[in-house]
Amino acid sequence: MKELLQRLEYRFDVSDIVQKRENQTFLTIDKKHTISLITHLRDIENFSHFVLLTAVDWIEDNLFQLTYILHNPEVNIDIAIRTMISRDNPEMDSAHHLWEQVATYQRELKEMFGINFPGSPGVNDSFILEGWDDIPPYRRDFDTKKYTEETYFPRPGRQTNDPAEYMKNKLYPNG
Repeated sequence: MKELLQRLEYRFDVSDIVQKRENQTFLTIDKKHTISLITHLRDIENFSHFVLLTAVDWIEDNLFQLTYILHNPEVNIDIAIRTMISRDNPEMDSAHHLWEQVATYQRELKEMFGINFPGSPGVNDSFILEGWDDIPPYRRDFDTKKYTEETYFPRPGRQTNDPAEYMKNKLYPNG
């Protein structure tokens, strides 16, 4: 792993390298070099398996963090590539040309976070939230409680219980 990281540091402007486990390392790269790095890892370093693409909303910094996780089955190591993109214009180059399943992750991130991946197949099609017209629900500024109160009506016969008190009464009904 050490030799691989040295090669990547030499060729790409990677930073914030964190080894989580012996066979798993996270690194950060600028948005404009992300797809080049991922392509290099697939084509040169044998990271043939695309594991995951996910996002984190850093609302305080006005950024989204995208994390691509790749696996090299020959040596059983994972690399997670992190890149930051602006919340104001959340757009990232697509990686669907490298692995077809990337398009599914990108479609989900478009719907749930509002992150656009121009040119990705079906990125603008409904994925989970058919007919959704509010802000993307995984953004931290989405007010779940307010949305629930405005969307759903109280049903007769329902009651709210404090979970601790409910379990105490259920487990010890006689006090």
